[in-house]
Amino acid sequence: MSLEYDNYLKEHKANVGAGLVWLQDNLPEVLDYKDEEGNDFDWEWQIVLKHDASKSDPEEYDAYDNYFYGNKSYENTQNFNLAWLHHIHVNPHHWQHWVLINDDSKLGTICLDMPYNYIVEMICDWWSFSFKTGNLSEIFNWYDAHKAHILLSDDTRETVEDILGKIQRKIEWTEQ
Repeated sequence: MSLEYDNYLKEHKANVGAGLVWLQDNLPEVLDYKDEEGNDFDWEWQIVLKHDASKSDPEEYDAYDNYFYGNKSYENTQNFNLAWLHHIHVNPHHWQHWVLINDDSKLGTICLDMPYNYIVEMICDWWSFSFKTGNLSEIFNWYDAHKAHILLSDDTRETVEDILGKIQRKIEWTEQ
């Protein structure tokens, strides 16, 4: 266990939460979403309390710590890859969680629609690095540079880009 990794986890979760707070303060309509029972969705529980909880689990913790704060030896890289695979399978806010690779080559790879709450969490997760640097617009360049290899269904991509567009317009408007 390293203090560096523990501090990273704490800072990352705080920055993901900062993205949620920014949305609450600046674009509350983005968070106008109901749960399965028709109640207002509990964003704080999902994005502040539950986000990336598995990174502290034995299946992930040491592998992440050794890879990012140790060295990228072959063994550490293999362990990290297994931990990352575990992470995306238990954390549906990652787009990779929604990519189905079929055994039947005729079916190919299918991008499933992401539920709205996980799309918002994914954006807050991506945006957390902008909060770390203090440049809230950094996410837009990051997304433009990565979107070609981010596999999303058409509906999910439309929702992602709609939310990012709203964030970008609000940031630009507040900077005037």
